Amino acid sequence: MTHRPATFAALLGLTRAASAIGDFWIQDDFCARVKGASDDHPVTYVDPATEEKTTHGTADGRRACLTHCLTYTATQAIVAGAGARALGIKVHPAAAAAALAISFTTHYAADRRVPGKGLLERIATKTGKGGFFKLADFGMNGAFHLDSAWHHGWETVAALVATTKAATR
Repeated sequence: MTHRPATFAALLGLTRAASAIGDFWIQDDFCARVKGASDDHPVTYVDPATEEKTTHGTADGRRACLTHCLTYTATQAIVAGAGARALGIKVHPAAAAAALAISFTTHYAADRRVPGKGLLERIATKTGKGGFFKLADFGMNGAFHLDSAWHHGWETVAALVATTKAATR
């Protein structure tokens, strides 16, 4: 048996740290720039090493977003798994899988930011936050902050799910 609030706090802290690592250190430049590409809004990518320019549409945007979400979720699994082990927390495999599925799915939904069609932009517009979503001035980026808040919220849900049937060693 484990103390669920402490387990939740530990898993949330581990997944939050892993999320930042996955988003900012593991995600490569190509995925970061191309994951929102569509045939209607193609993205021209300039390789920083070769300076070669390539143009990418929907298929490449989906693939870049999928690649990012896979590496992001793998980072969470590794960090949360190693951290839980170090803390003596045994996470139930089905709960861990469900938590990672929540993280992967909601991350993909948010990060596939096709201009005018992305989930976060649509939600922001419908809730009166469209202006903030488009803000990119005064040292602020509204889309980035709303994206982060979205991920933090879903990471909290995932951490709650991960504590289901958790135990200490």
